[in-house]
Formats: sequence, structure tokens, C-alpha cells
Amino acid sequence: MEAPASDVNVEVDASRWAPIPVRIEPASEVLFVDGVRRVDANLWIQEDDGTPMLALAASYAAGAVLCNRSARVVGAEVRRGIFTAAASALPVVTRHARYEVHPTTGVAPEELWLGLQQRMGELEGAVASVHADAPLVVVDGPLSHRRHVPGAVGYVKTQHVQYLPPTLRPILGQLAPGDRTPLFLTTTSWSRFSWYQKLPLANRGPMDGIVRSEVTADHDVSVARRTADLTAATLCRYASAAHKEPRAPQNLYPIGGLERRLHHLLGDRDLMYRSLRVAASLLSIP
Repeated sequence: MEAPASDVNVEVDASRWAPIPVRIEPASEVLFVDGVRRVDANLWIQEDDGTPMLALAASYAAGAVLCNRSARVVGAEVRRGIFTAAASALPVVTRHARYEVHPTTGVAPEELWLGLQQRMGELEGAVASVHADAPLVVVDGPLSHRRHVPGAVGYVKTQHVQYLPPTLRPILGQLAPGDRTPLFLTTTSWSRFSWYQKLPLANRGPMDGIVRSEVTADHDVSVARRTADLTAATLCRYASAAHKEPRAPQNLYPIGGLERRLHHLLGDRDLMYRSLRVAASLLSIP
């Protein structure tokens, strides 16, 4: 997929693009932030005029792990909600949890899922803000709803979108572990500086170990350059190995551990599904 055109001249002129070796010390302390979400049940809500409206009963969580010679979970929050465009939707109270109503702007399943994704991103931002005094704050995924967190870096593991023009894409295959590309500027509904870097990995292909990071363009290029260097030097320390993590090396060890912790906090899906069915049967009794 092609992305909006990027300005690739913000740090280095396009004619001089080449891998940038990063040779600085990693951050002494780094905060990793991530979130998980799960659909517990699909619901149908009947409006007053008889129109059936689709809804998702979902659980989501966000947390943060602070790494400074050890890893410690410093924040974890769980929320549950009914995601729907139905005007007559009401909160659902089950034996195990309360699902608040979160209105969505659309009725299609993908629009309900986007509503869930947005709420999870907002919760990640809230968790990150409490601990944003770390020298480096890395949020898993694009910044989007987390870009208000001071100094936050978005960490994108998979590369489905092409941000570089075809003439510059070969540089990705030339990156050595720890190298990064020059910065480039992309603007959609908001502006961000981005760069690619290579994580340590036995070469299996030109894009293996390639990740993209981004920071808000609210700061100047010099600030973004320092952040890019610090991020490139630090992430290599936490890259996972294939025999321990199937999504190696992109799924960093602290993020993988945090994901497992958050999934545990969501509780048992089958139990939540049964409690939702019981609550729905009680609501349908005249």
C-alpha cells in the first residue's frame, strides 16, 4: 500500500541518503506501552422502531513496563464496553463486569472495531502519561491517539505501507543491525517524523528485522534526530530471538511480556461470554 508522499529531505538531501550507523549509548531507562483488545460477544440491539443494530461487547486493556536493568509493570488498566451506533444502547451489567456504552460513528463491523481500537489507544495514552518522565517512551504501534504523550515514540513492527519513494527503498536492504535511515516527514491528519531501523537478526530476507518509528513533528528536526538515535541504540537491546518469540525480532521482549500480562488481566473469554448471555436473557424477560 502506498502512503501519502513523504518529504525525504528534512534531515539529509535525498541524493545523499545512506544508512546512518548509531554509536551512542542506549537509554538508561525506557518505558514500553502497549494495549490489547478482545471481542467477547457480538450483540444485536433492537432500536425503538424495530431496527436491529450490531454491537460488539469487548474488553480492552493498556499497560506500561519500565525497564532499567530489570523489567517492572508500572501500570495496567482494564476496560469493557459495548461498541455500537444504536441510540438506545444501555450499559450491560454482568456477574463479572460492567460494559459501558461507547457510541461509534458507523454500523459496519470494521467501524465498530475502529471504535474499539480508538478507545484502547486513548487508554494507552492515559497510562503512558502517568509515567512519561522516562528518558525514552516507546508505544507499540503508530502514535495516533498517544501523540500527546511528551516525547513518545511510535513503534511499528510490520511494514504494510510504503512511505519511501521507489528510488530510496533499496536502502532498507542495506541497513545493518543498529543502523537507521535519515528522517522523513509525512503528513495526514497530523504530521510526524519517521525513520526505519534494523534490529539484530540473522539475515533471512531484506525486510527481516526492519521496523519503523515515528515522533510528532511538533518539535524541530534536531530533537527528532536525537530521539531517533536514542531509539535506534536502545531497541536493539530488547530485540527478541526466534527460539523464544515467533514474531522475532520485532516483538520486543518487554512488549511481549506486557501483552501476556494484559491478556491475563482481561479474564477468561468463555466466562465473559456466558455472563453476557445470562445478562441478555434477563434483559429480554418482559
